[in-house]
Amino acid sequence: MLSCSAVNHKSHSLEKSAIKIKTSGGIRGRFTSTLCLACNDEIACLESCTSNALEKRLGGGVILNEDKCTGCKKCVSACIVGAISFDEERKKPIICKHCGICTSFCPHECLRMEEVDDVL
Repeated sequence: MLSCSAVNHKSHSLEKSAIKIKTSGGIRGRFTSTLCLACNDEIACLESCTSNALEKRLGGGVILNEDKCTGCKKCVSACIVGAISFDEERKKPIICKHCGICTSFCPHECLRMEEVDDVL
């Protein structure tokens, strides 16, 4: 989470990470990650964006055009897995762009990038 936040948002705040890692009970609990699924069809966040600030990304998911974004948060509530958070300082959504930074810095190699034919 810190690597995503630092590289992509020039911040050391966990709140500005596009990937969220949680545990079910302390360091010994099971860890889960929440991040963009890179939808290909029926992209709910893109369809909810009334300012056309989101455009379909080659390979799945979306790219945010910050200049067009009005900060309405519709994409946040539309995401089917809750992977989009909102930067209250910048008034813009935080959306994973599948850059792979999180996989590069994962100390236990739990995260990896994979090419898939169909996400859902």
